Amino acid sequence: MNRPVGPILRMSDDVDAIVAAIIEDNPDKDITVTDRGAYTRVSGPGELRLTRASIARQLGRDYEMRELQGLMSAFAGRIDMTSEEVRWHLGSPATISSSKSTLEEPS
Repeated sequence: MNRPVGPILRMSDDVDAIVAAIIEDNPDKDITVTDRGAYTRVSGPGELRLTRASIARQLGRDYEMRELQGLMSAFAGRIDMTSEEVRWHLGSPATISSSKSTLEEPS
């Protein structure tokens, strides 16, 4: 079984829509959502993705992926983020370029 990956989101007005968007973008995954009051942990096995389009659809307004950075207090796994999507995964980090950044969760 794959280890779980995914974001830990600070509570905000957008959290429910972001969680719904993660579920929408990963229909074949068994996603766990744990609400701890001050934060919500979203996790799934091996790899999760989240698109800007699905967040915007859930919110009913445009959404910039940089807004997610302010809500994400931590994450499990590695993360690849572009202006259109974010992907949490266990694999090797992607090549860093001007259009894509890769961060690794601290040990």
